[in-house]
Amino acid sequence: MFQSLFHPSISILELVIRAVVVYGFILLLLRLSGKRELGQLSAIELVAILLISNAVQNSMNGGDNSLIGGMVLAVTLIIMSSLIAYLGYRFRKFRHLVEGGPTVLIHHGKVIESNLRKELLTHEALNSMLRRQGFHDLRKIGTAILESGGTLSIIPCSDENAVK
Repeated sequence: MFQSLFHPSISILELVIRAVVVYGFILLLLRLSGKRELGQLSAIELVAILLISNAVQNSMNGGDNSLIGGMVLAVTLIIMSSLIAYLGYRFRKFRHLVEGGPTVLIHHGKVIESNLRKELLTHEALNSMLRRQGFHDLRKIGTAILESGGTLSIIPCSDENAVK
């Protein structure tokens, strides 16, 4: 009766390989989607993430619904996360490949249009991010940087250096 709970229908090694491949594929997709997607999930991105997780479930578990199979997949995903975090910590090039780097969006009160396009950010989205941090006037911003995690860091102009 409980046999299917504790005995995976596919090998443990196959479960691990499936989890590693799917994890890497989803990480690649998220990396290609840009920083903006990671830093602020709109309803559209949240729905996409939920649907992706549902879509790849069977490719990870190969039809196995055992308790052990689920636990093996969970452990594999946690190990993958830890391994990628460790490799990113140890190797700068790997970190840059996986996470990307920061992008300057505003310099001395002027929007850098090419970087805005590169990050697929509209002026409206940028202004919304600025307002959330209490900035309503570009002239008061020395530098605004879109960090690799999708957050916006703002270095205000000092009063004497404010852009006129």
